[in-house]
Amino acid sequence: MNFQPVLDAIEAEVRPLLGAEGQVASYIPALARVPARQFGIALRTCEGQEAAAGDADTPFSIQSISKLFTLTLAMRRLGDALWEHIGREPSGNPFNSLVQLENEQGKPRNPFINAGAIAVADRLVSLGHAEAELIALMSNLCGEAIGYDEEVAASEAVTGFRNVALANFMKSFGKIDNDVREVLSLYFHQCAIRMSCRQLARAAGFLCRDGAHPIDGEPEITTERHARRINALMLTCGTYDAAGDVAFSIGLPCKSGVGGGIVAVVPDKLTLCVWSPALDGNGNSLLGLKALELFTARTGLSIF
Repeated sequence: MNFQPVLDAIEAEVRPLLGAEGQVASYIPALARVPARQFGIALRTCEGQEAAAGDADTPFSIQSISKLFTLTLAMRRLGDALWEHIGREPSGNPFNSLVQLENEQGKPRNPFINAGAIAVADRLVSLGHAEAELIALMSNLCGEAIGYDEEVAASEAVTGFRNVALANFMKSFGKIDNDVREVLSLYFHQCAIRMSCRQLARAAGFLCRDGAHPIDGEPEITTERHARRINALMLTCGTYDAAGDVAFSIGLPCKSGVGGGIVAVVPDKLTLCVWSPALDGNGNSLLGLKALELFTARTGLSIF
């Protein structure tokens, strides 16, 4: 299938809506300055076909999309031992909520809410050289040099009081092993990775290829079993407390970030990334979700 006309049509339909609704993530000063009137969409098939439209090559802060890749590293290195400290259930609460941690003795509900991703970062810090390993993985996956946006990382560190509270709260329950400052340094840096839609569509390609490298198939990035489980978590937990609505309306595993990006996976077919900075009330890209809904409607691609 030639996907370029599909993406061009989606971009043409979405472009007039830019700026009409939604708000950028103003609680992170470096993100508050990002112009809202931007939209990009890109995909890469299992066979290596690429298509893109709009601002698909504009780098942005991937934020919580990074949790896909830190989770992949942790599962690859730790296997099922990872789940001793982290659950696999939808949260039903905002991504930065403290409420469930109190009721569940500091064990995060899943690895895609902030508390869960901080717990994953803690496991990676224990293994050593986490920041370097993560950025090397991202560069390898998309075949281009990827870096951290130090301004965004610093902005998150200065204003991330709730994440500091989450980490210390888990530490008080004995669920964080390492120094909280070191764990949060990794967490703030992973959120500050800068990539474009095209790069993210490439990088996530192992999730539609049963864990095989997205460009040449070798080496294996993760096992087929782990790739299936990551996709399952994306479907049930990847768009915060809107995951049920997203599964209903789009029908694909998705992972969003408050930088406005969303990665979606069609297993055995392709990976897709959309980006538009204005967010809805759940922290998901408003027009990104609309674009994904248009994509599945026009192509008929869904896991259901």
